[in-house]
Order: sequence, then C-alpha cells, then structure tokens
Amino acid sequence: MLTFPRRFASTAALLTMVSLGLTACGGTTKDSAPQGGGTGASAAAPASADPSAPLKEGLKLAFLPKQINNPYETIVDKAGIEAAKEYKGEAKEVGPSDASASSQVSYVNTLIQQQQDAILIAANDANAVCGPLKQAMAKGIKVVSYDSDAAKDCRNLFINQADSEDIGRSQVKMLADMIGSKGEIAILSATANATNQNTWIDFMKDELTKPEYKDMKLVKVAYGDDDDQKSFQETQGLLQAYPDLKGIISPTTVGISAAARYISGSKYKGKITLTGLGTPNQMREFVKDGTVQQFALWNPKDLGYLASFAAASLASGQITGAEGEKFTAGRLGEYTVGKDGEVILGEPFVFKADNIDEFDF
Repeated sequence: MLTFPRRFASTAALLTMVSLGLTACGGTTKDSAPQGGGTGASAAAPASADPSAPLKEGLKLAFLPKQINNPYETIVDKAGIEAAKEYKGEAKEVGPSDASASSQVSYVNTLIQQQQDAILIAANDANAVCGPLKQAMAKGIKVVSYDSDAAKDCRNLFINQADSEDIGRSQVKMLADMIGSKGEIAILSATANATNQNTWIDFMKDELTKPEYKDMKLVKVAYGDDDDQKSFQETQGLLQAYPDLKGIISPTTVGISAAARYISGSKYKGKITLTGLGTPNQMREFVKDGTVQQFALWNPKDLGYLASFAAASLASGQITGAEGEKFTAGRLGEYTVGKDGEVILGEPFVFKADNIDEFDF
C-alpha cells in the first residue's frame, strides 16, 4: 500500500497527507511587463529569484477550476482561498458550470482585466486556454496550473497532486490485485481532453503491456465528462456492453462515485470490482456496503493549500518557476520546483474499510 511522504504528519492530524505579479527586484508591473510567455523552467523573465524575499501582503489570487460545481475542485479551491489568509492575501474562485474545452477562456480574460496577481487554473484542455494565459503572463500575472496542467509554455508552475506515472501504474496494480490479474476491464474517465486523465491513462495502458497483466484486457475507455448523471449512464452502458467485464478504473472523483452509486443498486454489486480516485466522504458508504474494496487519492485540501503558497511565492519573487528553486508552503514545509516547472504534492494514499473513518474530506 502506498504510504504518506515523510513531510506529512500522522493520520490523526488534520489530513496532512498526500493533504501573482510583481517581481521582488525588477520593478515590473502587470501593465508594463514585456510581451511574452514562459514555461516553468524558463519563465517569461530575466528576473532572478530572491529566496529571502518576504511574501507580499495584499496579493490577489483567483482559482479557476474545471467547473464551479465539481465537489473535488470545490475542496481544493476553498483550501487555497483559506491559505491566502495566512499570508494576508485575497483569493476567490470563479469558473464555468461545464467542463468543455473552451469554457474557461472568458474567465481568464476577465481575470486579466481585473489585474489579478495570480491565476490558478485546473485546465479542461491544455491548449484551449493557452492564448489567454500567455496574455496574462505578458502582463506580469503569474499562472499556476493545478490538478490538470495547461501547456508548459502557458504557465509558470504546475502543482501536480502526485507523480503522474505513479498514479497511472498504481491504479492498474490495485485493480489487478483485486481481480487476480485476469479479465476484461474498462476505464471511466472525465473529459476526453483532460490533461491529467489522459496522462494517467497512458501510463495505465503502458502498465497493462507488462507480462503480469497478460490475462487482463482493456476493452473500453469511456468518458463521463465529470458529470454525475453522464458518468452514471456510462457505467450502465459499460456493464451492458461488456457482460464479461471484471473491473472498472475511474480516476475521477465524479466518475467513481457515480459508478459506485450505479453498481451498489444493481445486480452487478459484488461481481464488478471498482476502484479509482475519490474522496473518503464520497466513497465511505460504498466501502462500507461492499461495493468498493479500495480506492486512492491525495488530500485535495493540501493540493489547494500548496498551489496557493506556490502562487504567492511566484508573485513575491521568491521563485521564478525554474528547476531546483525551493519555497516554503506554510504547514506543508519546503518544496522544490522540478523539471518543466512541476511541483509534486506527494504520494497517493489508499483508502480501505479499515482506515476510511480516520479521514473527513
């Protein structure tokens, strides 16, 4: 079973598990910044980092989730908004009600007009938001993607909930353990363009090519569009279309809870093994009634908290997004910027009947 990284506290604590723009010395403002974007590794700046710079007070941050009514995204964003109070910043959440590829574009444009110090975005499509995000960066606004990445040259940092390869491969391993590495399986994803989902699925497919999974066959990747009812219907469709199906992986909190709800009230309960990524509060009843044996996730509160401090560190000039830079994220401690501006929260954690009641989120 995957365990907490060393920097997180015990499970008895408050879930501290796998739980924008002025530069400090350049005098550049959001109105006078040079035109041009930048990646995490080469951010749009000749400015250098000043690790000793204090976090600026009064920073304005905006969280732009995939969709405003997504329960998981709400947890992430609320935590980030609360974190801003620790460094005397102001943060808010804005966003679309649907998770279509272009639905976030108008919100980015509005946030540019509002002269936010940082925009934090969980991108529905890596490229659809790229143009507006580059415009934001050209005006000195720091851009931090979280949960689902934007194209690398359209943001300064990507706050990744866990290593993408670990997530994808661990999902296959977890399901294989439960079905004896035999049988037909399916994946119930979010949207077809979601960067994080597609990256994880690529690693799942690669994992399945290993000899130990020769008796497992991926028959379908279905898309519920992070919509509860559509995910429910897609689960029903999978089970009707593939009568020999043994397991489903749903690496999306909306998808796994909808799938569990369908299976729990159907003739397939006890016959289909479901796993994926979900929150304990969503999945508790389905673990307790035997629909789901185990699933994984990180702490979405910690993800939002880390993203908020990362954005503040960028906006304060402590970091530029270059590989090797370090910054402190409040109670979570020190983090290091990795390749392509990626910062990893920690390892995913596996929830089961014997530990799920220790968590409340």
